[in-house]
Amino acid sequence: MTSTARAPMSGRRAQAARNDELIREAARAVFTADPGAPISAVAEHAGVGISALYRRYKSKEDLLQKLADEGMDRYLALVEAALEDDGDAWESFAAFMRRCLDIGAGSLTMRLAGDFEVTEDMSRKGRRLYAATERLLRRAKEAGALRPEIEAGDISVILEHLHGIRIGDDERMKRLQHRYLALMLDALRSTESRNGAGREELPGPAPTWQELRRRYDG
Repeated sequence: MTSTARAPMSGRRAQAARNDELIREAARAVFTADPGAPISAVAEHAGVGISALYRRYKSKEDLLQKLADEGMDRYLALVEAALEDDGDAWESFAAFMRRCLDIGAGSLTMRLAGDFEVTEDMSRKGRRLYAATERLLRRAKEAGALRPEIEAGDISVILEHLHGIRIGDDERMKRLQHRYLALMLDALRSTESRNGAGREELPGPAPTWQELRRRYDG
């Protein structure tokens, strides 16, 4: 019987693939923290040589376009999965929002808007994911779970604001982002859908004065 398994990559190709993943992870971290950072900072953060980075990406703009396109693909996969979920409309929407926060959807939009050219392919994909988001919201509204005035643009802005929370280490920051997402979800939910249910407990404690003050330390 003939095997259909894909042959393993050669050592050089496997290393190139690992470097590419390291570069993209580093770029998301570096440019989210400082959109004006040079591309050399990405190579340093990834632990690869600048020549390895330029072999894959010809410029900073090329790298930013790749990150934006990849982010849209990840978001689109989440919204389409939520649309396929035929369970409770509110729970499906809330789970979608939590997953968006976890994958960083919107984290680069606010920081990098205007820093790279948007290709026609990216524009088409953007219209597709916007329409998919509208369908998800429409379903939640028709179920009486979501406030009727909420639109797809609101979701984009909410995610951008949540990713603007930069307090503490990565674990603490993510906990705080989910804390404020819980507040946002409570505001987005229609009064009629509560059915007397209590409010969801907020994840983690609020930021302390020390945590807020630490952001200004050099």
